[in-house]
Amino acid sequence: MATKVTFEDAMNRLEEIVRRLEEDRVPLEESIKLYEEGMKIGKKCRKILDDADRRIKELSGKLEEDAAGE
Repeated sequence: MATKVTFEDAMNRLEEIVRRLEEDRVPLEESIKLYEEGMKIGKKCRKILDDADRRIKELSGKLEEDAAGE
């Protein structure tokens, strides 16, 4: 079973990747692998943020409906 990665864990790993890529002595092949991993993590983070935004909008809408019904 896959472990669910938190947004914070993903961002921490992304920061590690950026630091590593900024180093002068990273071999090309490793740089490409790190870049690819970073792109996948970035996509995952964007999905997490989009899902959170959607949930917040849904909750806000429900709160407005409840307030209007009172």
